[in-house]
Amino acid sequence: MNTVTPAAAHASAAERANLSGRTALVTGAGSGIGRACAAALAAAGAEVHAVDRDGDAVREVALAVGGTAHVADLADLDAVAALPGEVDVLVNNAGFQHVASLGEFPAERFELMHRVMVTAPLLLMQRCLPHMRGGGWGRIVNVSSVHGLRASANKAGYVAAKHALEGLSKVAAVEGAPHGITSNCVNPGYVRTPLVERQLDDLAAAGREDPLGSVLLDRTPVKRLLEPEEVAAAVVWLCGPGSGFVTGSSLTLDGGWTAN
Repeated sequence: MNTVTPAAAHASAAERANLSGRTALVTGAGSGIGRACAAALAAAGAEVHAVDRDGDAVREVALAVGGTAHVADLADLDAVAALPGEVDVLVNNAGFQHVASLGEFPAERFELMHRVMVTAPLLLMQRCLPHMRGGGWGRIVNVSSVHGLRASANKAGYVAAKHALEGLSKVAAVEGAPHGITSNCVNPGYVRTPLVERQLDDLAAAGREDPLGSVLLDRTPVKRLLEPEEVAAAVVWLCGPGSGFVTGSSLTLDGGWTAN
């Protein structure tokens, strides 16, 4: 019996999509979900602008997908303003985590998280929307999280930023609808990314036994990590012809985490 992995199945689905003639911009494209999105959108025919603050990583991704690399730190709003605006598909993916109790959460870290995960997406939407409106078509996909819908302790900055991104996405959906523009969030649970791997290392260092099974996947019915390629497949689907009536939505990819 042939066994097809989730990553292979979704890569194949991306190749069957048709975004020929479209231009996509993906932030946080140097690794993880962003890298998978850049590859899937390129496989679907899009010209990809890959953005990341890690120059070596983003140049490697751009070379692999035949796209263009942009080295930019989204905390630098001047750098955001220099990114391309003639974009049909905008994927706001860049983000980072900081774990601390509410009472100990550093205000400067909280503000930085919002600058990267809320203000930068706003500015990128403002840059890209005129082109989308002019063409009568656009797709904005914001990589949110289950933490954009639910809260966990010790993640005040991330939870607040993702909730804000959800609201921003809905406003873009309402304003974009008359112009053929959709805006949606994808809401992954725990994904096999460097960010999650660092969390697992930190939990193990703190003495937690089986940090994957007993902590990260404790309330997830599907007992595995989500693969970046599965998130990318959802992003490509939201850009395809079968999803034109899907806007202002939050698509959970969490193995049942929010249902449990």
